[in-house]
Amino acid sequence: MKILVAGATGETGRLIVKELVKRNIAVRAMVRDLEKAKEILPANVDYVVADLQKKETLEVAIADCDYVISAAASRPSLNIAGFYQVDYVGTKNLIDVAEAKGIKQFILVTSLCTSKFFHPLNIFGLVLFWKKQAEEYLIGSSLKYTIVRPGGLSTEKIAPVVVSGADTLFEGRIPRQLVAEICVAALGDPHTLDQVIEAVTDEKAPEKPYAELFEAIAS
Repeated sequence: MKILVAGATGETGRLIVKELVKRNIAVRAMVRDLEKAKEILPANVDYVVADLQKKETLEVAIADCDYVISAAASRPSLNIAGFYQVDYVGTKNLIDVAEAKGIKQFILVTSLCTSKFFHPLNIFGLVLFWKKQAEEYLIGSSLKYTIVRPGGLSTEKIAPVVVSGADTLFEGRIPRQLVAEICVAALGDPHTLDQVIEAVTDEKAPEKPYAELFEAIAS
């Protein structure tokens, strides 16, 4: 099993890469800046330089991979079209290439509240709107998919994870490390296939293994 991680040098993506390495799962980190990647990612990672806007580079990146985890996302900037270009068009390109390759599972990290068009975050370049369009494109593809919608991303202390199905959680936070663990735990888990998983943390929630949390969503 080999995993392509898109957005591998992002704050969440790099944790996904490290979690895969920790579990001895072969990983290919898709990056745009090779020198930056070598500085922040584990040494025993297979790197590939690719651009979400250029399908030919994605075809090379995905060539011998079995799964894709995409944590690629635009950062807030003066380019108000960034979320459209990266979160939607770029993700759409990656989905197209993954579908042509016959990838076994495509895991996409988006955000809580993507279905709420009038959410305040959409003031900033329609970020949630374009993530939602990417979700819908993935759902409409022939790929087996898992969409992970985390709450507000943080580096806070670890607390028990609460997961739920689509459009059921509308507030809450979650450390990026736990998002990475959810993505890796979802790989190949039949209860995560064709599912939207919303995730936050709650200090009052009981501790449960991810497999059990996933099974409860699917049932």
